[in-house]
Amino acid sequence: MNFKSLALLLTAAAIPQAVVAGPIGYAICQTGCNCLAVACYTGAGFTFGVPIPGSTPAAIMACNAGLGTCMAACAA
Repeated sequence: MNFKSLALLLTAAAIPQAVVAGPIGYAICQTGCNCLAVACYTGAGFTFGVPIPGSTPAAIMACNAGLGTCMAACAA
């Protein structure tokens, strides 16, 4: 391999590339976010998806905020 080809290859590898995962990648990301939310709810002593009568505990609000952040990252 000559020097010019090597320089071109290294330059291309050093430049950040945009990645588009598509709908399957997006679905996998969303599933991962939901798994983390379930773990968060379980750690707080609650069941994900079950309504809580009265006011929502702070731990659940924190889990929901984390879920929203994770899902926003999937969409970005």
